Amino acid sequence: MDGRFLILLPIAFGAGIVTAVSPCVFPVLPILFAGGAAGGRRRPYAIIAGLVTSFATFTLIATWLLRQLHLPQDFLRNLSIGLLFLVAASLIFPSVGVWIERPLARLSQRSPDSDLGGGFLLGASLGLVFVPCGGPIIGAISANAARVHLGWQTIAITVAYALGAALPMLAIAALGQRATRRIRANAQVLRTGLGIVLALAALALVFNADTKLQTWFPDYTHALQGVERSSVARDELAKLQHRGPSRFKAQPAVDKLTDYGPAPDFAGISEWINSKPLTLQRLRGKVVLVDFWTYSCINCLRTLPHLEAWDKRYRKAGLVIVGVHTPEFAFEHVPSNVREATRKLGIRYPVAIDDGYHTWDAYQNDSWPAEYLIDKRGDVREIKKGEYGKTEETIRTLLGEPATAQLASVKDRTPQHLTTPESYLGWERLDRYVGSPLSANVPVSYRFPREIPLNDLAYSGVWKVERQRIVALHDARLRLHFLAQNVYLVLSGHGRLQVIVGGRPVKTIPVKGLSRLYTLLHYKGLAEGALELRFTPGIAAYAFTFG
Repeated sequence: MDGRFLILLPIAFGAGIVTAVSPCVFPVLPILFAGGAAGGRRRPYAIIAGLVTSFATFTLIATWLLRQLHLPQDFLRNLSIGLLFLVAASLIFPSVGVWIERPLARLSQRSPDSDLGGGFLLGASLGLVFVPCGGPIIGAISANAARVHLGWQTIAITVAYALGAALPMLAIAALGQRATRRIRANAQVLRTGLGIVLALAALALVFNADTKLQTWFPDYTHALQGVERSSVARDELAKLQHRGPSRFKAQPAVDKLTDYGPAPDFAGISEWINSKPLTLQRLRGKVVLVDFWTYSCINCLRTLPHLEAWDKRYRKAGLVIVGVHTPEFAFEHVPSNVREATRKLGIRYPVAIDDGYHTWDAYQNDSWPAEYLIDKRGDVREIKKGEYGKTEETIRTLLGEPATAQLASVKDRTPQHLTTPESYLGWERLDRYVGSPLSANVPVSYRFPREIPLNDLAYSGVWKVERQRIVALHDARLRLHFLAQNVYLVLSGHGRLQVIVGGRPVKTIPVKGLSRLYTLLHYKGLAEGALELRFTPGIAAYAFTFG
């Protein structure tokens, strides 16, 4: 046994814990809580046992099994949602609960009302719908599973990861059980209520509300995943996936960027969306951004608005973005699912379906999202793992864009007049702020100052000012003294935004879906005004841009 490989086991266990406290687990929290609350003391353990068993088993063999049975790749997700409805029915209708428990009672000589069978069934269902955030560990597991590289090392890492994720989830289920232990005056009424919660949660999964919920929260666990990206972890994961030394060797270049050598071509693409088949040879003379993604990866979804903005801003200048969709889980192997997700997400650039991991292997990639920026000669000049960083600066350099050219955060055209500067709203880059003293990362009530100078802004009402954004809580308002022809704001969440200029209502904007740029004001010429925005609770705002 390789001693260095043993280091991966605690790393995988820790990665599972990080995943279980990330936004990825939010969609299953009400199910865990209600499921734990709906039974006896052993039920939380039965739920977690079912979750670990199904997650580990089907993460490893789901793709192979469904192919052998000639079943659609999203069959297991649909089955799991059906099982959640069944468990909900068992809580609402006692006879259904007895029917579910009877097989376990025969096997274990427990009474039919032990409630362990329903708990295990619920956990098994969650193991099939729980989609973890894509770090290097789960990336390596999924890549090996997709190619049926199931050695004992892959199995050991999968179990360690699943156990790590199970610990915080067990705490949630136990919390639900404790919270309702004393509320036993009418047990069936309680079980019925919890059954309704489970049914509503399952219904939300039917309409993919789990993905929408995850996008409302920032990626606050990215830093905690750093140990997965350590050199030791990378080396051992490369061995696990039977990869040799990295094909990309960093060399300095005259333009002060790094040159990693020639980029591999697209390989084994089963289908192209939004484009005819492409090759890097055909794209020679263009700057190409290859983005490895998958439509259920929350980190990928957060990156999409920036990719779309770069596509709109730099396509005419010679940028081609190619989204290589390499599936992480079985249901993502279904081409119709990828096409539908691409349509709903509004992706207009080419998407290559890399169902067999051929292009993934050619790039020796190991995580979602991952971006490889290729220059006009076909050399890789930047490799970025995780969410967006300073990629736009490199794109501009490779395209030869002047330093004064408009950034992608402003739609369409470069303004020809002086405007209010770009204004970030989170505490990390907040500038030109006037008003009440700021408090970072905690809900605080703010008040407008008597006057707001030109280009300055202020908050009023209860806000949570985070590192990169502000989150509206109660009676949340924002005022800005602007000079611009167009005013834009990056928003996320779900609710309404009322736009008021000079004390007069202008419009109400519905906010929903992925974080993106919204147009607040558009004038025929340069205008100066006092803008006030009124937010319903839950909306998050990131940055103003002007044109």
